[in-house]
Amino acid sequence: MLTPRRVLLTFDWRLFASAAGLAALSVLIIYSTSGMHASLFRRSLYLKQATWAVTGIVAMTLLCTLPYRTTWRLAYPIYGVLLAALVLVTLIGRTGLGAQRWLSIGPFAFQPSEFMKLSLIILLARYFEDRKEALHEPRIFILPILLTLLPTAIVLRQPDLGTAIMLLLIAASILVVMGLKIRYLVLLGAIGSTVAPVLWHFLHDYQKNRILVFINPDMDPMGVGYHVAQSKIAVGSGGLIGKGWMAATQSQLNFLPANHTDFVFAGLAEQWGFIGSLGLLAVYAYLLSRGLRLARDAHDLFTMVTSFGVVTMIAWQVVINIGMVTGIMPVVGIPLPLLSYGGSAMLMNMLAVGLLLNIQKHRYLY
Repeated sequence: MLTPRRVLLTFDWRLFASAAGLAALSVLIIYSTSGMHASLFRRSLYLKQATWAVTGIVAMTLLCTLPYRTTWRLAYPIYGVLLAALVLVTLIGRTGLGAQRWLSIGPFAFQPSEFMKLSLIILLARYFEDRKEALHEPRIFILPILLTLLPTAIVLRQPDLGTAIMLLLIAASILVVMGLKIRYLVLLGAIGSTVAPVLWHFLHDYQKNRILVFINPDMDPMGVGYHVAQSKIAVGSGGLIGKGWMAATQSQLNFLPANHTDFVFAGLAEQWGFIGSLGLLAVYAYLLSRGLRLARDAHDLFTMVTSFGVVTMIAWQVVINIGMVTGIMPVVGIPLPLLSYGGSAMLMNMLAVGLLLNIQKHRYLY
């Protein structure tokens, strides 16, 4: 049994500090990128982000106190509750920015699709742990694929292309590690590409425009390509060491849209340049390396899949977000973990790190 002294010794304070530091940096960036002519609401967003960051840190800490196998026991119930919440969103969900993604409970609103990412990881970890003796059988992968496609289809209907892509990437990464042959994924991709022309007609106009802008970056730079064009200007103008704190002209003069959400990295790069951006990537790399080490040293399959799933979720979000900010990937609305504005995303990513801390603390029991 772990004594209080042993808990303190086994607690991964550096991993905790990495997540808490990114959350604090998020508040600073959102504050510094508020335009000088911004509305009172826009200027107050950093206070909301600070509240969510503190809430996330508390939730991350509390998660460490749970018994080691609690998440294993709750994997299926959590998935079922969130799946029901996604269905409720389609019926009575709150609409904002052209999408119906939020479910209101009294004065609070949350985005169930964000939490479904973490739930899917835990669900797949429980599924493969329960069937670890049959991993060599191809049919074992049929149910996980269906359990992934079900919430993905609901999320696409909201519409939320970015979260749907994340669900597919998380599941695909875990399935490959569990032994699914790459050729099966290629086959699924080929089947998907054959229906792409049909799916194109179901995309919203703004989603079609984002894909077209990615194919042709010079397409309508003052219209549909404005976000990406201004983002690349902001990133490039930061140079080696950046313009300095509160000196991001692209944000301060309101040239860069969504500089607190999807394009928060552009605001950071403009203020702190290449050196600051490299430092941010180093923190992410450290956080991911800790998760991979836990997956490598795991004593059971559930722990390994959970750790690896959290790492892939964070890694895919970082790669895609920075890729779309710098113009090398299409804009699909994926936030930068622990940095972009948003309560649901902040709390979900904090809980994900909390799972890693819980695994790190209890691995000494075995």
